[in-house]
Amino acid sequence: MTAQTEDVICRRLPGRTAVVTGAGSGIGLATARRLASEGANVVCADIDPAAGETAAAQTGGSYVRVDVTDAEQVEALFRTAYDTYGSVDIAFNNAGISPPDDDSILTTGIDAWRRVQEVNLTSVYLCCKAALPYMQRQGKGSIINTASFVAVMGAATSQISYTASKGGVLSMSRELGVQFAREGIRVNALCPGPVNTPLLRELFAKDPERAARRLVHIPLGRFAEADEIAAAVAFLASDDSSFITGAEFLVDGGIAGAYVTPL
Repeated sequence: MTAQTEDVICRRLPGRTAVVTGAGSGIGLATARRLASEGANVVCADIDPAAGETAAAQTGGSYVRVDVTDAEQVEALFRTAYDTYGSVDIAFNNAGISPPDDDSILTTGIDAWRRVQEVNLTSVYLCCKAALPYMQRQGKGSIINTASFVAVMGAATSQISYTASKGGVLSMSRELGVQFAREGIRVNALCPGPVNTPLLRELFAKDPERAARRLVHIPLGRFAEADEIAAAVAFLASDDSSFITGAEFLVDGGIAGAYVTPL
């Protein structure tokens, strides 16, 4: 087997079109790069033009500026993907926020609650709603929605709206995975543990005690790297996961399975 032949075999997504929201940084950027390396045409969606354009340049894809809470802009995003590449095969609905004013339910105001719900949960609803008709016409597709390990666990150091939004993403993904399974469309919820991204570093730099309280509960003893989460997305996007739908796909370093962690 030649190196060139081996490379073709390893590329699991040749010619497929992948839409990635929040592609400008963190998990979204790492995933856009990974999907491109697997042969996909990547549409990098982000509200930040500079970050989005950079992601598109790095992946050889295209950039679409989008506010994921705006239904018309989301519809235009998926229409652009289809018009540009001729299909919508993968939707990685990943955009999300975790602002500092989302904290304990006793201190989180209603405006902060609503903002997080709109960006983290309503956007996933809008993206799924926009992507599904293209996939129905094709008779196939893979949707991966970013939830979180906090969707299946409780935390005393709460981010109440974030946690609730990710629980909603998990439940919605499960239902869509069941509803559209016999149309050849798979829908799964990716549930990462804490990831070493700019968002997490900024949050924990402001509160080292909060970071320490989280790290001690991870059996592997460290935060995930964005590339590790991207590898999971690539698996769920590919035919290697053809019998997986409606799943809560935990990539959490063992957190959800731990009673106590190693000393």
